[in-house]
Amino acid sequence: MKIILLEDVKGKGKKDDIIDVSDGYGNNYLIKNKLGVLYTKGSKKILDKELKAAQDKEEELIEKLNKIKSQLENKKITFKVNTGKEDKVFGNISTKHISEELKKMGFTIDKKLLKSNGNIDSLGVHKVLVELHKKVKFYIDIVVSK
Repeated sequence: MKIILLEDVKGKGKKDDIIDVSDGYGNNYLIKNKLGVLYTKGSKKILDKELKAAQDKEEELIEKLNKIKSQLENKKITFKVNTGKEDKVFGNISTKHISEELKKMGFTIDKKLLKSNGNIDSLGVHKVLVELHKKVKFYIDIVVSK
Protein backbone atom coordinates (compact mmCIF):
# COMPACT_ATOMS: atom_id res chain seq x y z
CA MET A 1 0.00 0.00 0.00
CA LYS A 2 1.30 3.48 -0.87
CA ILE A 3 0.94 6.25 1.69
CA ILE A 4 1.67 10.01 1.52
CA LEU A 5 3.07 11.07 4.88
CA LEU A 6 1.45 14.10 6.49
CA GLU A 7 4.09 14.29 9.23
CA ASP A 8 7.59 12.96 9.86
CA VAL A 9 7.47 9.32 10.97
CA LYS A 10 10.63 8.04 12.63
CA GLY A 11 12.19 5.23 10.63
CA LYS A 12 9.74 5.60 7.72
CA GLY A 13 10.13 9.01 6.14
CA LYS A 14 9.62 12.74 6.24
CA LYS A 15 6.51 14.83 5.64
CA ASP A 16 5.27 14.66 2.00
CA ASP A 17 7.24 11.46 1.26
CA ILE A 18 5.46 8.68 -0.62
CA ILE A 19 6.27 5.34 1.00
CA ASP A 20 5.27 1.68 0.62
CA VAL A 21 4.02 0.01 3.81
CA SER A 22 2.04 -3.06 4.70
CA ASP A 23 -1.76 -2.73 4.58
CA GLY A 24 -2.16 -3.24 8.32
CA TYR A 25 0.48 -0.65 9.29
CA GLY A 26 -0.92 1.84 6.77
CA ASN A 27 -4.59 1.48 7.78
CA ASN A 28 -4.27 0.79 11.49
CA TYR A 29 -1.49 3.19 12.39
CA LEU A 30 -0.61 5.82 9.79
CA ILE A 31 -4.09 6.65 8.48
CA LYS A 32 -5.87 6.12 11.82
CA ASN A 33 -3.46 8.50 13.60
CA LYS A 34 -3.58 11.04 10.74
CA LEU A 35 0.12 10.59 10.01
CA GLY A 36 -0.58 9.73 6.38
CA VAL A 37 -3.21 9.41 3.65
CA LEU A 38 -3.74 6.77 1.01
CA TYR A 39 -1.89 7.51 -2.22
CA THR A 40 -4.37 8.17 -5.04
CA LYS A 41 -4.38 10.38 -8.12
CA GLY A 42 -6.40 12.98 -6.20
CA SER A 43 -4.14 12.97 -3.17
CA LYS A 44 -1.09 13.18 -5.46
CA LYS A 45 -2.54 16.29 -7.16
CA ILE A 46 -3.16 17.92 -3.78
CA LEU A 47 0.39 17.07 -2.69
CA ASP A 48 1.81 18.54 -5.90
CA LYS A 49 -0.15 21.77 -5.39
CA GLU A 50 1.05 22.06 -1.79
CA LEU A 51 4.67 21.41 -2.77
CA LYS A 52 4.44 23.98 -5.59
CA ALA A 53 2.95 26.58 -3.22
CA ALA A 54 5.67 25.87 -0.64
CA GLN A 55 8.37 26.17 -3.31
CA ASP A 56 6.94 29.48 -4.56
CA LYS A 57 6.81 30.82 -1.00
CA GLU A 58 10.42 29.70 -0.43
CA GLU A 59 11.59 31.44 -3.63
CA GLU A 60 9.76 34.62 -2.62
CA LEU A 61 11.44 34.53 0.80
CA ILE A 62 14.89 33.98 -0.75
CA GLU A 63 14.31 36.91 -3.12
CA LYS A 64 13.35 39.13 -0.18
CA LEU A 65 16.40 38.02 1.83
CA ASN A 66 18.68 38.62 -1.17
CA LYS A 67 17.51 42.26 -1.20
CA ILE A 68 18.53 42.57 2.45
CA LYS A 69 21.86 40.91 1.58
CA SER A 70 22.55 43.40 -1.21
CA GLN A 71 21.89 46.30 1.17
CA LEU A 72 24.11 44.97 3.97
CA GLU A 73 26.88 43.10 2.15
CA ASN A 74 29.34 45.99 1.81
CA LYS A 75 28.46 47.80 5.02
CA LYS A 76 30.87 48.23 7.90
CA ILE A 77 29.68 48.45 11.47
CA THR A 78 32.00 50.43 13.71
CA PHE A 79 32.27 49.99 17.45
CA LYS A 80 34.25 52.43 19.59
CA VAL A 81 35.65 50.70 22.67
CA ASN A 82 37.78 51.54 25.67
CA THR A 83 41.24 50.03 25.74
CA GLY A 84 43.84 49.48 28.41
CA LYS A 85 47.58 48.97 28.24
CA GLU A 86 48.91 47.73 24.91
CA ASP A 87 45.53 48.45 23.29
CA LYS A 88 43.85 45.59 25.13
CA VAL A 89 40.06 45.84 24.71
CA PHE A 90 37.85 45.79 27.79
CA GLY A 91 35.15 43.14 27.21
CA ASN A 92 34.19 42.06 23.73
CA ILE A 93 31.69 42.67 20.94
CA SER A 94 28.99 39.98 20.93
CA THR A 95 26.45 39.01 18.30
CA LYS A 96 23.86 40.74 20.49
CA HIS A 97 25.72 44.05 20.14
CA ILE A 98 25.94 43.59 16.37
CA SER A 99 22.23 42.72 16.17
CA GLU A 100 21.33 45.87 18.15
CA GLU A 101 23.50 48.00 15.86
CA LEU A 102 21.83 46.49 12.78
CA LYS A 103 18.44 47.29 14.33
CA LYS A 104 19.49 50.94 14.63
CA MET A 105 20.31 50.82 10.90
CA GLY A 106 16.79 49.51 10.17
CA PHE A 107 17.50 45.77 9.79
CA THR A 108 15.95 43.33 12.26
CA ILE A 109 18.33 40.37 12.26
CA ASP A 110 18.30 37.91 15.13
CA LYS A 111 21.62 37.41 16.92
CA LYS A 112 21.36 33.64 16.27
CA LEU A 113 21.79 34.33 12.54
CA LEU A 114 25.18 35.98 13.16
CA LYS A 115 28.20 33.66 13.31
CA SER A 116 31.56 35.00 14.44
CA ASN A 117 34.84 33.13 14.71
CA GLY A 118 35.22 33.40 18.47
CA ASN A 119 35.05 36.58 20.49
CA ILE A 120 35.60 39.94 18.90
CA ASP A 121 37.96 41.29 21.54
CA SER A 122 40.74 43.02 19.65
CA LEU A 123 41.09 46.19 17.62
CA GLY A 124 40.80 45.92 13.86
CA VAL A 125 38.40 44.57 11.26
CA HIS A 126 36.57 41.30 11.90
CA LYS A 127 34.37 39.35 9.48
CA VAL A 128 31.03 38.07 10.76
CA LEU A 129 28.93 35.59 8.78
CA VAL A 130 25.26 36.48 8.44
CA GLU A 131 23.21 33.39 7.61
CA LEU A 132 19.69 34.61 6.81
CA HIS A 133 18.79 31.33 5.07
CA LYS A 134 20.71 28.23 4.05
CA LYS A 135 20.88 29.75 0.54
CA VAL A 136 21.51 33.37 1.62
CA LYS A 137 24.82 33.87 3.42
CA PHE A 138 27.23 36.80 3.41
CA TYR A 139 29.86 38.54 5.51
CA ILE A 140 29.77 41.95 7.11
CA ASP A 141 32.78 43.82 8.46
CA ILE A 142 32.91 44.74 12.13
CA VAL A 143 35.42 47.52 12.82
CA VAL A 144 36.62 47.81 16.40
CA SER A 145 38.46 51.05 17.13
CA LYS A 146 39.48 53.24 20.08
